[in-house]
Order: sequence, then structure tokens, then C-alpha cells
Amino acid sequence: MARGGINLALVRKAREALLSRGQNPSIDAIRIELGNTGSKTTIQRYLKEIESHDPRPSASPARLSDELTEIVGKMLERLLEEGNEALAHERAAFEFERKGMKAESSTLQSHLEQAQREITKLQSALKTQDEELKTVQSSLQSEITRNARISQNCSDLEVRIQEKDVQILSLEEKHAHARESLEHYRVAVKEQRDQDLNRHETQIYQMQQEVTVLQQTLMVKQEEATRLIRDNERLIAENRQHAKEASQHRNAIEHLRGDLGIANAATARAEGAKELLAHQLETKSKEATDAHLAGTAAQQRVEELKAQLEQSEVELEILRAAVETKEQSKTSKHQDKT
Repeated sequence: MARGGINLALVRKAREALLSRGQNPSIDAIRIELGNTGSKTTIQRYLKEIESHDPRPSASPARLSDELTEIVGKMLERLLEEGNEALAHERAAFEFERKGMKAESSTLQSHLEQAQREITKLQSALKTQDEELKTVQSSLQSEITRNARISQNCSDLEVRIQEKDVQILSLEEKHAHARESLEHYRVAVKEQRDQDLNRHETQIYQMQQEVTVLQQTLMVKQEEATRLIRDNERLIAENRQHAKEASQHRNAIEHLRGDLGIANAATARAEGAKELLAHQLETKSKEATDAHLAGTAAQQRVEELKAQLEQSEVELEILRAAVETKEQSKTSKHQDKT
């Protein structure tokens, strides 16, 4: 039984193709022409059927002379041998080419798999770099936000220091007014004492009233001095608190510098942003240092003001002792005259 796809028409077509090329339509040649498909028995049966219906006369060797038959037979055998050799050569070449193409295909497949692995690796690396970039950008944004917050704190601290400077100036003005008042009071007391020496007997009662007023004025001045001392102590405490806050800001800035150093190691491609941030941090650090220096200077001014107030208190005590001595002296003179 013929294999699937082999029929009489195909065998006839293959036979005619061989005859048109001048080749002998043998069973092997027809089978090769058909693509090495079909059994030889089936091909032989179809050939017999085709030859039985072929109107051309059969080339039987009986119709030729013996010599011609022998020559044709030898030529036919030689032709078949050469055809088989050529066919074997073509088969070998085809097999060699097929193996080469298969090896090349395997090589290309290996290269393709390697390229796919490299692409996968590159994609993974790219994804990792993207994640690192996002992390660095997030860290950079956090540092910028923290820097802005520190800058705002420094600005607030500077405003508060300016307010304290204004308060200190106000206290200095009050102290100056107090000293002027004391000076005027000294002059008035001296003038009054001279007048009392000339009008001692006639102005004792007035002197006592003036002494009473003076005592009240001294009490007011003492209370004012006490209030000024308390204000100075409060300002000193606030200045110490500001100095502590400035120190904390400096520590925060140092910590921020360390964080920026770590971020700089991981974000080489963000060098420009890092340099800008470092410059801003350096500026804010300088501003914090200046604020601390200003606070220190303010504290020194408060210490000086406190010393001046203490000196004023000493002068007030001296003046009060002088007034009491004067009052005792007048009382003693009055008793002696009496």
C-alpha cells in the first residue's frame, strides 16, 4: 500500500521531470525526486502502470543489436554510478551543511540565551539603580526640608535675640535715667543741706518732711532697682536658654553634615545638589554661630548692666546712710540747743 501523499500522478510528474532533464527514471531517482518518500515497491508498480499506458515504444534491449545493447548497458550503468556518486556527494554536502547550520543555530541560541540573561541582569541593575535614585532623591528632599526648618529656627532665634537687644537697650536707658535721677537727687540734697545749715532752726519740720519724702523716694528707687535686677536675672536666664538652643542647633547642624556625608557617598550623580546643600548648611552654621556670638555679647552686656545696677545700689545705700547721718546730726544739734 502506498504511503500517504504518494500517488500515480506524482510518480508520473517525477518521471517526466527526470526524462526532461535527460535522466533515467529509475526507482531510486524517482524516489529522490519525490523527496525520499514512498516505498520502492509502490513506485515500481506505478512505473509499470505508466509504462503500460505510454504510447512511446519501449526501449527494450531485444530490439537493439548485441553490441549496441552492451554499450547502452555500460553507459547506463556508468550513468547510474556517476548519478549515485553525485547524489551521495550532494547528500554528504547537505548533511555537512545541515550539521553546520545546526551547530550555528545552537551557538546563536546560546548567544541569545546569554543576551537574554544579560538583559535581565541589566534590567535588574537598572531597577536597583532607579530604586537607589528614588531613595537618594527622598533623602535629599528630607535634608532640604530639614535645612529649611533649621533655617527658619535660626531666623526665629535671630528675631528673638534682636528683641532681647531692644529690651537690653531699654534697660540701659532706664538705668541711665536712674543714674541721672540719683545725680539730680544728690545735687538737690547738697543744696538742701546747705540751706539747712543756714536755716536749721526754722526748717527742722520741713527737713523731716523732706527726709520722709526722700525715704519714700529711696523705697521707690529700691523697688525699681529690685525689679530691674529681676528683669536682668530673667534676661540672663533667657539668654542662657538661647545659648543652649544655639548649641543644640549647632549639634543638629553637625548631625546634618554627617547625614549629608553619607548621602554624598551614595549619590555621586547628585553632586550638584549636594554641593548646594552643603553650601546652605555652611551658611546656616555660620548664621547659628553668629547668633550664638550675639547671644554671648548680649549676656555680657547684661552682666555689665547688672554690675552697674549693683554699683547704683551701693551708691543708694551710701546716700541713704548719709541722709540718716545728717538727720541724726540735726536731731542732736536740736537737742543740744534745747
